[in-house]
Amino acid sequence: MNVTNIDKANAWFEVLQTGERSQTAMMTLASGDATGNKAEAHEKSDQVLLMLDGELTGEVGDQHPNLKKGDVIIIPAGVKHRFVNRAAKPAVTFNVYSPPAYPAH
Repeated sequence: MNVTNIDKANAWFEVLQTGERSQTAMMTLASGDATGNKAEAHEKSDQVLLMLDGELTGEVGDQHPNLKKGDVIIIPAGVKHRFVNRAAKPAVTFNVYSPPAYPAH
């Protein structure tokens, strides 16, 4: 069993746990920040993104969801996506990737 706490994350994006078939990570975007300059995809991993706090505007394929605290979205493998925090306060997300998308550490 691998138990951790989300408060351990101290970078804007940090992998928390990596198992054989899934991985968890935290992401915090400050006001005005984005996940990148352009939309990118996890070619082999589905992503579940749960909004813990704040708001994000997304580009997910050809859709543009506005996410707020409590919203959860599934981004299928291969779908390009990008998120921007246009709100005044930080946006915090909990993410699950299956299979793992990032190197374990």
